[in-house]
Amino acid sequence: MSADVILSGALTGLEGPLLFARREANVALNDAVEVIGREGRGRVGRVSALDEEAMVIEVLESTTGLDLDGTRIRIRQRPLEMALGPGLLGRVFNSVGAPIDGGPALPAERRQRVDGMAINPAARDLPRDFIETTVSTIDLMNSLVRGQKLPLFSCGGLPHDRLATQIAQRARLRDAQAGEFCVVFVGIGVPYDTAENFRYAMEKSGALAHTAMFLNHADEPSTQRLLTPRFALTAAEYLAFVEDRHVLVVMTDMTNYCEALREVSASHGEIPSRKGYPGYMYSDLATIFERAGCIKGLPGTLTQLPILTMPGDDIGHPIPDLTGYITEGQIVLGRELDRKGVYPPVEVLPSLSRLMDAGTGKGYTHPDHPALSNQLFACYARASRARVLASVMGVDGLPETDRRFLEFGDAFEERLVSQQYPRTLEESMALGWELLRALPVSELTRLSGEQLACYIEAPAEAG
Repeated sequence: MSADVILSGALTGLEGPLLFARREANVALNDAVEVIGREGRGRVGRVSALDEEAMVIEVLESTTGLDLDGTRIRIRQRPLEMALGPGLLGRVFNSVGAPIDGGPALPAERRQRVDGMAINPAARDLPRDFIETTVSTIDLMNSLVRGQKLPLFSCGGLPHDRLATQIAQRARLRDAQAGEFCVVFVGIGVPYDTAENFRYAMEKSGALAHTAMFLNHADEPSTQRLLTPRFALTAAEYLAFVEDRHVLVVMTDMTNYCEALREVSASHGEIPSRKGYPGYMYSDLATIFERAGCIKGLPGTLTQLPILTMPGDDIGHPIPDLTGYITEGQIVLGRELDRKGVYPPVEVLPSLSRLMDAGTGKGYTHPDHPALSNQLFACYARASRARVLASVMGVDGLPETDRRFLEFGDAFEERLVSQQYPRTLEESMALGWELLRALPVSELTRLSGEQLACYIEAPAEAG
């Protein structure tokens, strides 16, 4: 490994978190840098841009106190790395992987690049197996599969942070042994009170014992915000592919990440694209989301549940739009359901899990799970159409069948979508069958004769 290079007097400019310097040594893009001020304190940074004569360094900490003449630059001549070892779980880290829980430093067994290594597509395995979140609208209707990346699209002011915390506390693999499943929780650009609420909730529930938390505060530099998910995913890759665990990474809020990306891009003087975001935002997000998956021959897996708020409640905004292209579905939270007092306010119809078929059904959840999910989708869609007709014609002007679907839609939202307590998949399925019994059997066209006899007709006769 090349020796470190120290440059003195090379700075030509300082603008926010960016240092501009003459290129007086052999430097590579994304090389790790230590910026040393007059007081002798080192600050973490990286080379973010360069040409034949100059380079730009992103400082990942405060630049207060730095000046052009008294600042030295130590170039590591290797990418940013994270020291990893046993004992990750149960710890709380800052944006750049340093413990902030008052505990000792992590024993370093190895060092891994924080930008990750692309997984060879030929080495990827198809995501399989079901992760139970105890949220009915996810488990029953849009199942999360081990190795999947399934984002949650929210709106400003909706309770996505509460939902993220509950999923991190309760998510599990149904057949996993103790210690096989763990969570990496990532807070990106969150206020101090929100970060403390995350930490308190995890500690109080006991979930922190199988969780590693990475917290980036809203007042920290935007450049640091860009590194937070990368440090967290590096830890998750170690847990998954070195310690052979099944890891669920919950990241909130990716919109803060994208805003930081736009801010840093503008400070670099780059030409903006849609709504001021850089044209490479798609590929940048892909470097984060594509780190999820299953690798052939390795028992561990890495699953992602990134959460983002849609600016202006617009699902066509560049952030959710590009995220949807990269990931395998989406869970959508709706403002209308929230106004009705429904929690969690999951909009079932626009939500989708593209890999649900690979992790549900016989051998994974229950043989009748897919059919039940499809029938509930179809009936709720019919109820939504009936609501539109009722708004024009009035409820009394609807046929009897449509009135029953209207009642089903209300019951579906009030009893299945809305939940104050966790539900197992079996409890969610039992509730789904119960709701379907209120509809005419002739309308349940997604169910087989055996399923109708077992779940719809026989219980109704017994009642």
